[in-house]
Amino acid sequence: MDKELEGQVALVTGGSRGIGLGISRSLAEAGARVAVIGRNADRAREAAASLPGTGHEGFACDVSDPEAAKALVSDVEASIGAVNILVNNAGITRDNILLRLKDEHWNEVLATNLSGAFHMIRAVTRGMMKRREGVIVNVSSVVGLIGNAGQANYAASKAGLHGLTKSVAKELASRNVRCNAVAPGFITTDMTAELNEQQVADLQSQIPLGRFGAPPDVAHVVRFLAGPGAGYITGQILAVDGGMVM
Repeated sequence: MDKELEGQVALVTGGSRGIGLGISRSLAEAGARVAVIGRNADRAREAAASLPGTGHEGFACDVSDPEAAKALVSDVEASIGAVNILVNNAGITRDNILLRLKDEHWNEVLATNLSGAFHMIRAVTRGMMKRREGVIVNVSSVVGLIGNAGQANYAASKAGLHGLTKSVAKELASRNVRCNAVAPGFITTDMTAELNEQQVADLQSQIPLGRFGAPPDVAHVVRFLAGPGAGYITGQILAVDGGMVM
């Protein structure tokens, strides 16, 4: 593939493992310098060092903290350069049925998954608007489209991310800043590795393609949305789910 992102800087939250690491790698393969963000600084730096190409760096940040998000963008831009591409992938789960869902677990999930994305978008927006260019990709979930028992907090955070995506897209389009979301289905990660054979079989029976996806399946779509080939796409929620919610 071409180095279509050559010379650009991409900031990927939750970028040191799983889907996020796949996204970081795909953007690096496209020529971008990648700021890999994680809660653990050592892991973020190790992930950045593993990427192809040069100029990548790892940073620690809790995106649920608005001041930390603002400081992070300043640190990245001072170290690597102005952020051209923001990928909001940081996310947590605190699953439980509604009647047992604790207030703190509701608030933690909304703070990271939804407010965290808002904090990061706000932190990069001024620079993108001034330069009249920029791309924001929010990593959501099909759960935000269809809901899921035992994940009211997670589903609400991802559905909220869809509304945020469309609002940002409308607000920033006049400044040539695009904003889209990718909604993965079941992707093979550390979390799905904990499922037993029967659970895997039950879930795969709901997927027309008959299998789980892999991190590169999501990463390649993010790369496309970040690149010039998606220059006329904004405000969209693209499911990468093997047809599960069609």
